[in-house]
Amino acid sequence: MTSSNLKANLLVELFVEELPPKALKKLGESFATVLADSLKAQGLAVPNAEVKSFASPRRLAVHVADVIAKAADQAVQQKLMPVAVGLDAAGQATPALLKRLAALGAGPEAVPSLKRAPDGKAEALFFDSIKPGVTLAEGLQKAIDETLSKLPIPKVMTYQLEQGEGEGFQPGWTSVNFVRPAHGLVALHGHEVVPVATLGLKAGRETQGHRFEARVSPVVLQNADTYAAQLQDDGAVIASFEARRAEIVRQLAAAAAQAGAHLKPIEDDALLDEVTALVERPNVLTGRFEEAFLEVPQECLILTMKANQKYFPLLDTSPGKDGKLSNLFLIVSNISPADASAVIGGNERVVRPRLADAKFFFDQDRKKTLASRVERLSKVVYHGKLGTQGDRAERVRAISHTIVQQLSLGTVPFTVDDKDHFEVLDSKAQQAALLAKTDLLTDMVGEFPELQGIMGGYYARHEGLRDGVAIAIEDHYKPRFAGDTLPRNHTGTVVALADKLETLVGLFGIGQLPTGDKDPFALRRHALGVIRILVENKLPLDLPALVNAVLPAFGDLITDPSAALLTFMSDRLAVSLREQGYSAQEVDAVLALQPARLGDVTLRLAAVRAFAALPEAASLAAANKRVGNILKKAEGAVEAKVDAVLLKEVAEVALFEALSVAAPKAQAAFAQGDYTASLQALAVLKAPVDAFFDGVMVNAEDPALKANRLGLLATLHQAMNQVADISRLAA
Repeated sequence: MTSSNLKANLLVELFVEELPPKALKKLGESFATVLADSLKAQGLAVPNAEVKSFASPRRLAVHVADVIAKAADQAVQQKLMPVAVGLDAAGQATPALLKRLAALGAGPEAVPSLKRAPDGKAEALFFDSIKPGVTLAEGLQKAIDETLSKLPIPKVMTYQLEQGEGEGFQPGWTSVNFVRPAHGLVALHGHEVVPVATLGLKAGRETQGHRFEARVSPVVLQNADTYAAQLQDDGAVIASFEARRAEIVRQLAAAAAQAGAHLKPIEDDALLDEVTALVERPNVLTGRFEEAFLEVPQECLILTMKANQKYFPLLDTSPGKDGKLSNLFLIVSNISPADASAVIGGNERVVRPRLADAKFFFDQDRKKTLASRVERLSKVVYHGKLGTQGDRAERVRAISHTIVQQLSLGTVPFTVDDKDHFEVLDSKAQQAALLAKTDLLTDMVGEFPELQGIMGGYYARHEGLRDGVAIAIEDHYKPRFAGDTLPRNHTGTVVALADKLETLVGLFGIGQLPTGDKDPFALRRHALGVIRILVENKLPLDLPALVNAVLPAFGDLITDPSAALLTFMSDRLAVSLREQGYSAQEVDAVLALQPARLGDVTLRLAAVRAFAALPEAASLAAANKRVGNILKKAEGAVEAKVDAVLLKEVAEVALFEALSVAAPKAQAAFAQGDYTASLQALAVLKAPVDAFFDGVMVNAEDPALKANRLGLLATLHQAMNQVADISRLAA
């Protein structure tokens, strides 16, 4: 770097032993982002410099465009001290000022050039200087140190350095902490090596390619821009995580098409990311297993292939198959031998015992009924303060009964499954609730906890239980995650709702609330599950009444958590609605009324959005806010009652008459659940409301007139705030 204004692209690579695959993507992103941001902050790269991240199992790297060899000098102005402290009565520098200047590398000769400027109530002295720009070697060293300290390392390793420098260094005895032992460092500015070091390594231009398939070893990089191409051509490595991932997707699709016209690899982004982090040059191969294993529920086979072997099962999408599992699977290999039969055969031999285990578990589990396992639930501890899984099953059963009762008493029609009566729904729900946790005691769920609920559904069908019960057992954990489907029938809906409410009320009742980012019992997910079930199914259930009805199931095990739990759920609902695209104002307007029936929330939001689009909306929202403020300041509670005889002013008579026509229309539409029509019926009030505030003094001297006018405003406020608090729409 012979010139301070030399501009060239920069490449930094840290070559390490195999990185943890589930963390590689984040490690690569952090390495690139933090290092580039540090260079930009130091003036060595422009703010919009192009940054490319590279991450493979054995390397983290970043390419930053247009990095300069030395940052520009900067003019710096530093405040020294108040003038009264720095200069004596004769205007001469005090010892304190001379000491401060000396600390900055300046002498008494700098005193005449000091600037005086107001600083608050006093005048202060300021020293102007030029801060030399940092060199790339200095700045990159700082950037590397900062980057490594901020890497999101899941678990740190301690290892001994074999090489290094500096006082106290002893080969084989000096230890460092990092995610994996590092063996190489590359730092190229254009074609020149930048003299930096880290983890006992000095920067150079050599790196290593694929362990087995590299054409050249080591790979000597010509310059920063040839990194990816040289690694791919000479080192048999696709360094870019995204490029390697895209290549795997391409090969998976090609291999599936070659295996069968209707075959499709299972879609799983997490698995795809993990496999991308396991290979440096992917080679997709096709394996198969015996069709007899397809008698085992496909969820078991898919899970064992994905979780244990990192395979991509192939699904049959041909007519009538509906995406059923085939006996073919795809292997993403890290080697590309001329004859791949040994690799394929090895993988087939490895997966066969896994599938045999799954079949054994499935066969053994079916020898016992779910009902025969209920008693054993009482020996499985759920929570030290809340008893066993058996206690929990009984509570969920009792809560399911309560939910069915509330549904049957609802004022909004609710049609149960297949023309069944509520008594049948109650019977199904209680049976499913009692059996829902029994699959926790099966061998299959013991091996694969992710299959809880799913296996219970299979075993229930095997026993010939009512299909509605089997589906409910399978679905009672739904929704398990964001975007998951809801339970497929009313029985499942009731049990899922009961299960989540039991968890929320119980854990809130013993003080086990989420804190910050810690939520060990996934209570946020359970709350969102309850919200989704109520909102998306438009269930005629009152949430506060529902929570109160759950409490008796716990007896004296808990204290009443209703207030805290309802606030928690309201907060989750607000977040969820904003994520769905509703504005903060719209959500605030609806939730300000704390609607008990969440099934109505989306209808209210739609009504608010339609109302806000009316030309009268802004004026009415502002008026509603003004009315609310007036009523808050009034002494005592104001009754929504008007004596027509006491109406004196033309404007208040006009408002009363307009309100007498509009309010009943709005109320009738509200009662029918037509919230949009209810709000829009109020649009006619804009003119009389504006006229009222222009021509009527609310706080009249006559107490009777004042009380009557406040009553008129209370009536107006009541009519305007049934669907939502529209004052929240005011700017």
